[in-house]
Amino acid sequence: MLNAAAELVETESFLVPVPLHSSRLRERTYNQSALLVKDVGRHLSGQVLLDGLVRTRRTNQQVGLKRGARTANVKGAFVIADHFLPKVSGAHVVLVDDVLTTGATVEECARVLKAAGAEQVDVLVFALVDPENMSDDSD
Repeated sequence: MLNAAAELVETESFLVPVPLHSSRLRERTYNQSALLVKDVGRHLSGQVLLDGLVRTRRTNQQVGLKRGARTANVKGAFVIADHFLPKVSGAHVVLVDDVLTTGATVEECARVLKAAGAEQVDVLVFALVDPENMSDDSD
């Protein structure tokens, strides 16, 4: 992951994790994507922004949902944090998530970032789910 990140992250890049809803964060006590951002940030020169995006509502778990349902599940679930809004215009954002299955979550986050003026949004993930290995009810 660090090798891939090294190709994406520049000094002026913002490293932003896919956020959990506050209630899920309280239950879990950690955001796995934020942990990845912290680790990448320790090794590279990008600007770590753990709270750049906010999940405004608790969404259903994505496990077991088909692509269309995943997309609908996260539609409108993210906003730019007020303090990040002035910085995002023209910025390069590296969005970090733990697992990419269909891409619905990162696509929605990227859409919000681009709508707020981000010049470039790249996605860095720890693991990819091979579509060939997905069950019929989770694609």
